[in-house]
Amino acid sequence: MVVTSGTIPFPKEMAIRKRIASIYNKREEDFPSMREYNDYLEAVEDMTWSLINGENVAAIEMSIAEYEKQNYDQIMNSRARKAEELAAALTASKGRPVQTDNETDSSQNPQMGLSGAPHGQYVPAIAGAAFQPRPIGMAPQPLPHGGGADIDDEEMMRRRSENGGRAGGWSPEFSRKRALEEAFGSLWIQV
Repeated sequence: MVVTSGTIPFPKEMAIRKRIASIYNKREEDFPSMREYNDYLEAVEDMTWSLINGENVAAIEMSIAEYEKQNYDQIMNSRARKAEELAAALTASKGRPVQTDNETDSSQNPQMGLSGAPHGQYVPAIAGAAFQPRPIGMAPQPLPHGGGADIDDEEMMRRRSENGGRAGGWSPEFSRKRALEEAFGSLWIQV
């Protein structure tokens, strides 16, 4: 891959975007109006783009650190909410019913929320759990079984390369013919 001075490698950009998204993780329902939410998204994207391009990095890093200190509880609640949603999606994909807040005991203190915590506080869906299990993606895939020996000798490797070439329409005669055509096609005969 050729990287010029004006371009940024993809992994660096993705790492920056992932980091910013984990800190600035508010959702549309966290804002009173769509306009304020769009302004928030635009400010986050401007910061992200400036970091990716290396513009005013020190000032942006300071503002990120300040935002992270001021909104630590909100950031942790959003991360926990996202983990709970991922766990619920994983559970639902395995065919188990998902427990909702409405299925909990209704004889609770009126000052407390349905989940047994004060309103506005995050409580995991699994009782007694300090944190939610985090789905990690697809399960390991089985490896294909080769029908023969695992070790190939030189003859087998040569046959495989020849058969692979023929399957793609190539043959040794084709390359010889093309080399001769190019060699004789470049000769000029004067009469």
